[in-house]
Amino acid sequence: MARKKAAIPQVERRYIRHPSRMPIRFDLCGDIRQRDEHLRNVSEGGVCFACTVALDPGQPIRLSIPLLGQMYEIEGCVAWCKALRGSFEIGVRFLSPQDRFCVRMVEQLVYIEDYRMQVEREEGRRLTSEQAAEEWIVRFAEHFPGLH
Repeated sequence: MARKKAAIPQVERRYIRHPSRMPIRFDLCGDIRQRDEHLRNVSEGGVCFACTVALDPGQPIRLSIPLLGQMYEIEGCVAWCKALRGSFEIGVRFLSPQDRFCVRMVEQLVYIEDYRMQVEREEGRRLTSEQAAEEWIVRFAEHFPGLH
């Protein structure tokens, strides 16, 4: 008689992840060195980024994201750290409801980065992140909920 495999319940995520390759800068509270890395994905609850060093879960962290000549800072806490092919993926959980605006800005950055890649793929134009942001804001920002 064949054994039935036990069904493994799938855990649903609370927030949708949006892929990204936006550059970020981070520093750890009490550590004056800033490190430059790239986001992997963004959700309403936090972000994931690639990193060359392992970080301890629970460690306070500050992320800085450049947009149009300004730096947007988000306070968070390292939620998890996974080794991945010679580097690490770091999950950061946002700490407070006050970070909502910054989260929306990060979500907007994801759309801008997608727009930049689409323009390059479809039109052959290579835009910097700032050039893509300027074009995207003119064309699409009014349709992005919660930022105006």
